[in-house]
Parts: sequence; structure tokens; C-alpha cells
Amino acid sequence: MTAQLPFVPLTLGPAEAVDALAAVLVDGLDVEAAPARSNIPVPAGELLLMPAASARFTGVKIAGVVPGNAARGLPRITGSYLLLDGPTLQPLALLDGVALTSLRTPAVTALALRQLAEPDASHLVLFGTGPQAFAHLDALLAIRPLTRVTVVGRSPEPAAALVAYAASLGLAAALGTPEAVAEADLVVCCTTAREPLFDGARVPGHAAVAAVGSHEPVAREVDSALVERSALYVESRAVALREAGDLLIPSVPGDRLANLSELVNGKAVVPTDRPRFFKSVGMAWEDLAVASAQFTAADPKQFR
Repeated sequence: MTAQLPFVPLTLGPAEAVDALAAVLVDGLDVEAAPARSNIPVPAGELLLMPAASARFTGVKIAGVVPGNAARGLPRITGSYLLLDGPTLQPLALLDGVALTSLRTPAVTALALRQLAEPDASHLVLFGTGPQAFAHLDALLAIRPLTRVTVVGRSPEPAAALVAYAASLGLAAALGTPEAVAEADLVVCCTTAREPLFDGARVPGHAAVAAVGSHEPVAREVDSALVERSALYVESRAVALREAGDLLIPSVPGDRLANLSELVNGKAVVPTDRPRFFKSVGMAWEDLAVASAQFTAADPKQFR
């Protein structure tokens, strides 16, 4: 009988997750050659299989996207993460896939915006009121001196809860409308929207924008106006040109895109005379980077 694998709780903070991602890129990961995600339609929605490997660790996340779960009072995203030893492929541990996604997705955004946002960026306009919105606020506070947050959401109660949370962190927080982007230093979109959330022409030239809510070619959170006037950054050109509707719908050519490795390693140009837009769809190497950092840092006594 096989021994039960230890379950490793996620205790890393946002800053530690950002550093774990950066370290992988500085060490030379080729994001363009990273294994692709498998998207499998199932009756309940979509099943995602996300494998990745390094010399020391291998891992795979199995995640579900279930639109009908909201009506059941259940999370829209489900999942588990299996971490294996790299040289032997022996299973090492299990991690909560949803918690891992909730940590690494905003950490990826924060890593990009650490390079793209102005050093004194202080006003965040945040679209979305779900778990990713809360987690993005925490992650962005780790990399920029935020003082003000404007929350834009469809549902009053969750939006008010996010405003209250931001206020509890010492920020000037308020509900707003899409027009608030005209006064933003940072704009982050983490929604299930399939159509643009705001007028991209209103975004100031000094602002940095990130969209993380979709990995579908036919869905987008930002409009063509923003894309056309912005410097563009992605996790990987190959993945973005396959999955990122924000860029595919306006037919952006690949040579306009800089990837995250180029950005982190100082090989990408970051202009200051126009908005900088980062589009994330999620990649398996990110999960492995954070999961392996957590496993390495974990106290074995915490396993259960």
C-alpha cells in the first residue's frame, strides 16, 4: 500500500511568491519553450492540465473551471497540485491547487508591474471583486506604495466587502465606475468579463495596466484602443498568441510583444510616454516555481 502523500499548506506571502517567480526567470527559464496547458471540455465546464519540470522538481496542476458552481455556492475554480522529485519523478507532496493559483496569479501580475509601473504609483483601479481581486490587492501592496484603491464591480455586496478590506489595510478606498481609469496609476482587471470593461483611450500615458481574467481567444477585458496605444507584455508570445483574446481580437502581431523573461532580465524596452499593458493567461511553470519554493521552505512538522 502506498503511503499517503504529505499535504503542504501554502504559507508563502505575496512578496516571496514574486521572488520565486523572478528567480526562475533570472536562472534562464525559456518561457517560449515551456509545456503547453491542455484545455479539455467536460460536461461541467473545462478541465485544465498544467505540467512543468525543472532539474529539481516536476509538477502538474489539475484544475477545473465550473461556471455553474456559483449558483451552487461553490468556487468557480477547483484544483489540486502534485509535486514530484525531478530526477526520479517520485511523488513528494500535494498542494491545494486553488490556493496555489490564488497566490501565483497575482504574484505574476506583481512581478510584471514591478517592472512596468512607475516607482511612486499609488492609485489602483481594480476591476473585479472575487478572490483574485483581494489577492491582487495584497500582491500589489508588496511592490508599490499604494495609498488609494477604487473598486469597480458588478455586485454591490462583494464590491463593498473589497472596499472594506482595502480600508482595513490603511488605504483610501471607494467604489467607482469604469471612468475612474482616467485617474489611475495602475489598472488591474481580474474578472470573468468577455467584453472590454472600460474605454482604453481614458487611461493616462503614465499608467500600467494588467488583465488576468481570461485565457480564451474570444474573450477580453480591455479594448483595442488601449492595446493599440500601449507597449505590450505577456508571459510568453507563443501562449499569448494562442490564448489571449485581449491581443488576438485586435490582431496584434507577435513582434509587438515582449515576454516576461525579457522584462525581468532587462531585455525589454519599457517606455514612459504611453501606457504599458501586461496580459496574463497563466502558465504551468509559474505553479511549479511557487509550489517548489513552498515545499523547500515548509517545515515538515506542518505536513498532514
